Amino acid sequence: LPICEQKAAPPASSASAGAASAPAAAAVEVPFGVAVPTSGGLGHIGKDVQNGVRMAIDEINATHPVIGGKTIAFKLLAEDDAGEPKQATAVAQKLCDLKAIAVVGHLQSGTTIPAAAIYNQCGIPQITPAATNPDLNRAGYDTLFRLIANDNQLGAAVAQYAVAKAGAKRVALLDDRTAFGQGLSKVFKEAAESKGATVVATEYTTDKATDFLAQLTAIKAKDADTILFGGLDAQAGPMLRQMQQLGMTKVRLVAGDGTCTEKLPELAAQAKTLENVICATGGASVGKLQGGADWLKRYEARFPGQFQIYGAYAYAATYVLVEAMKSADSTEPKTYLPKLAAINTTGLTGPVSFVDKGELAKPAVTIYSYRDNKRTEIEQ
Repeated sequence: LPICEQKAAPPASSASAGAASAPAAAAVEVPFGVAVPTSGGLGHIGKDVQNGVRMAIDEINATHPVIGGKTIAFKLLAEDDAGEPKQATAVAQKLCDLKAIAVVGHLQSGTTIPAAAIYNQCGIPQITPAATNPDLNRAGYDTLFRLIANDNQLGAAVAQYAVAKAGAKRVALLDDRTAFGQGLSKVFKEAAESKGATVVATEYTTDKATDFLAQLTAIKAKDADTILFGGLDAQAGPMLRQMQQLGMTKVRLVAGDGTCTEKLPELAAQAKTLENVICATGGASVGKLQGGADWLKRYEARFPGQFQIYGAYAYAATYVLVEAMKSADSTEPKTYLPKLAAINTTGLTGPVSFVDKGELAKPAVTIYSYRDNKRTEIEQ
């Protein structure tokens, strides 16, 4: 099945069911990994990624793909890294030991970076549909690829909008000290200052915190009109509630893709301050993707209410990996890896080709706000 189609095969009719079952029965099982947090505060985002991979794998298997002269059935190995770097490396080693031939993951930069070293040692190609830290490929692993924009692109885009369009002048930085949070904060600071904004406060938290009153009180004292939050929605939700509690109802909260989820209104308990959020995601919104509306309809039918942000990119990453295998006529990582590096195809998320160090050649960035407790794309 060409990647540009990316549709499930229709169910076999009763007349053809017997014929269809023959190649399926003879299929060679090939392990295919997905590694994300499916427990803890990031579980809802990780499950969205896992759902996207599962959906793609089931569609591909339904076509009974023949690679290397054998009918292949991909077996999904779904692992929970709990959003913890140590567990991510343990999961990566497990997938190596299980002879996974590809991995979609991980979710955060702080888990993807250490796991990537393990996959590189094992020679397993890996595509992250979510991790954005620019340092991700500093080590130069030829097994690691990214299917979305990095923080240099995200931070610059959201800073441009916040300063030039939303009028941000006095900015406070607040990050969760993760690789993602620190990276986004650094890029945003440089971009915002270059456009004339002033950074008036710098505060820190953790990716497990739920109380931000001390940091917010310090920021309020500096009369900031905008807060750049480098962190995830699990912290941004209570932060928005506490901003309202402190009367910071006119202060913008600017953030990256880890905050920019469908679940943020629920996590913020629909606080009025939600209307002051400006956030950026790597990639186009599902509604703007060619075939995106149909894909989302199929996704929702199977996983009702679970779509967050990265499901479509995880789905596309799965197809990209399998397309490279088909091109190489092999599921052996060392054989299909060169085809993956040189791939030039179009799928659900648009054109896919990679440049230096596994970066996507033409990444898109989308800016969102929240209106009526719904994430809404800002037309630019």
